[in-house]
Amino acid sequence: MADKNRVKERVTKVKKEIKQHVAQKVKAASPNTVTSNRLKLLVTIVNRKKAEYYMDLIQSFDVNMQMLMLAEGTANSQMLGLLGFTDNEKAVIMGVIQENKIPDAMNMLEEKFQTIRDGKGIAWTIPLTSVIGTLIYGFLSNNKMTVKESK
Repeated sequence: MADKNRVKERVTKVKKEIKQHVAQKVKAASPNTVTSNRLKLLVTIVNRKKAEYYMDLIQSFDVNMQMLMLAEGTANSQMLGLLGFTDNEKAVIMGVIQENKIPDAMNMLEEKFQTIRDGKGIAWTIPLTSVIGTLIYGFLSNNKMTVKESK
């Protein structure tokens, strides 16, 4: 009888430990938490004809907000001819990207710059030092689980 009680107590103790462990995991993955992943501004300059393609490509890296600005290159027609370019109509794409997705995005952009016809471009990032509010951070980082916590 004492052995049955000990086994029952042990089972109860193990169940309690499992529940606590699961509760900690759920709390760690709570939708009310915001990841500490930093954000950066990704600036990409490409030919105007390829701007839509590159915007779609960049969006595949969870870039939730992008801005497209039409631009014109500064090289004159003689310099463009020497370099083998035909036009100087450019597009500047700016988007906010999570820091952990930058290596994959930059590698993909570099590959596309080299392999797509008339798809040359340049890309770089600028660190964002602060963002006001959790909801804005959630939007910019494309974190749909971010919600405002009640105090």
